[in-house]
Amino acid sequence: MKVILKQDIKGVGKKDEIINASDGYARNFLLPKNMAVEANSENMSKLKAKQDSKAFKKSQEKEEALKTAEKLSKILLKVPVKAGENGKIFGGVSAKEIAELLEKNYKIIVDKKKIELKDPIKTLGERKISIKLFEGVIGTVRIDVISK
Repeated sequence: MKVILKQDIKGVGKKDEIINASDGYARNFLLPKNMAVEANSENMSKLKAKQDSKAFKKSQEKEEALKTAEKLSKILLKVPVKAGENGKIFGGVSAKEIAELLEKNYKIIVDKKKIELKDPIKTLGERKISIKLFEGVIGTVRIDVISK
């Protein structure tokens, strides 16, 4: 019997997956516990509509990410910090600070966890930093750390 899973079931399948289950397992376990629905034409069309909707949303998000990546490539973000005479920074510039400055100065909201910065920036100067915006979309922003 073909059924559409309503949730992830370990060893059986993932949510919204169509599986072939034995008649007894489907009728006595999956359907009564509301873990699956029968794969009839009505339920199949609902599933297809749901998948189309997800695909459309994903394409919209990717377009937005591409636009954001284009904006980021044109930005030179100046980060003023306190520094000593030899160019060493007191403290460091973290991903959180970069995200806050992008939002404050350019109205671009980026999750600080998506900014690829292994360690805080500890020296003055200009560098490029990558930001993961979406699956396969990486934006780069130039950052100039300057002394106050």
